[in-house]
Amino acid sequence: MPGLTGALLAAWMMVAASATQAEETTPQLTIIHAGHLVAVPGERVREGASVLVRDGRIEAIEDGYVTHEGAEIIDLSEHWVLPGLIDSHVHILNERGANSRLDAFTLSSADRAFVGVRHARRTLEAGFTTVQDVGGDLEAVLALRNAIRNGDVIGPRMRVAGPSITPTGGHGDVNGYNQRVIENFSSPGACNGPADCARAVRSLVQAGVDTIKITATGGVLSNTAAGLEVQFMDDELRAIVQAAEMMGRRVTAHAHGVTGVNAFLNAGGHSIEHGTFLDEESIRLFRRSNAFLVPTVMAGEFVTREAEANAAWMTPFQRAKALQVGPQMVDMLARAHRGGVQIAFGTDSGVSRHGDNAREFELMVEAGMSPTEAIIAATLNAARHLQMEGEIGRIAPGFHADIIAVDGNPLENVSELRDVDFVMAAGMVHKAP
Repeated sequence: MPGLTGALLAAWMMVAASATQAEETTPQLTIIHAGHLVAVPGERVREGASVLVRDGRIEAIEDGYVTHEGAEIIDLSEHWVLPGLIDSHVHILNERGANSRLDAFTLSSADRAFVGVRHARRTLEAGFTTVQDVGGDLEAVLALRNAIRNGDVIGPRMRVAGPSITPTGGHGDVNGYNQRVIENFSSPGACNGPADCARAVRSLVQAGVDTIKITATGGVLSNTAAGLEVQFMDDELRAIVQAAEMMGRRVTAHAHGVTGVNAFLNAGGHSIEHGTFLDEESIRLFRRSNAFLVPTVMAGEFVTREAEANAAWMTPFQRAKALQVGPQMVDMLARAHRGGVQIAFGTDSGVSRHGDNAREFELMVEAGMSPTEAIIAATLNAARHLQMEGEIGRIAPGFHADIIAVDGNPLENVSELRDVDFVMAAGMVHKAP
């Protein structure tokens, strides 16, 4: 009998230990009590609902304010609750200012990554839980993306492009310095001819980028008088798109001039950043290919304001192009929207201040979009643009628990999104009322 009793006691202890271990490893349940739940922008607002979150994902949505034993309750019953916002065009490693030209040569990749940490946190706290970085120091931006992914750094989920694929001397290359500087600091994304441009794409994919970004036309902030029209040959554009698609990547193009917009879309490109001088043919090509426009209107507003103020950081070339491009961008978005072009939200933050991203919503409404349409651009459309429509962009079972809240109705006043009260990213709360 004593032996049997000891055996039973040992068995009981093993069962108890297993139960305790199971309790410790079972992910904590968090329940958000949402006063007004915009689970899928454009669909019915659910009043008085509960969002159940476990292990970084949305487990369920239930009517009413439910509770479960042991669950953490987050009271947002007085708030409007929405999916985390998505910015499809940022430059997280830098911010335009007086030292921008000098920083290019004095900051190391490690320095830039740490600068990016500051900008990433500011962006997340503004309600943007996913961003796509489309141009910057490859080593630094990959390190930042991975650090956020691994939980070592606080910031939005990141997709990255690394340095832009650009023709030699193009918008993405080094310009405006002496020849020795140019020779030593030419962009690793600079290429010439179809074969060389395909090589540049493959090198970036090998390094681990998520998408390919090219500079199809000249740009405002490159220090050169090379214009704003197309700068790649047609066969180079086709080679870039083909090489990217063969390696499972999409291609987006910085493009202001209509010749670059149309040439890239004719080459099979997937999306356009800026699109300042698009025309009716551009709109037809967008619709034919189901391509996205990422309008970045607030970048136009910012450079116009800086040029008109004769900002010291601007060179004469930059100032002239800013005054040519900036004032056109609201009208460009209005024409694209009326023409039925798919719009994905993007700001070009890094030109303007990180954390001010939601100003873009106000400019989108100024261009004729409704608040709901603008929010769709930053959720459902941006998720499709980033090929993550099954993961982000809505509050639904199985999706990442990326959730924000504001205290007023953003469907009536989109400016509410400039003052986000609550931010949850992948189930972790980073800001609370």
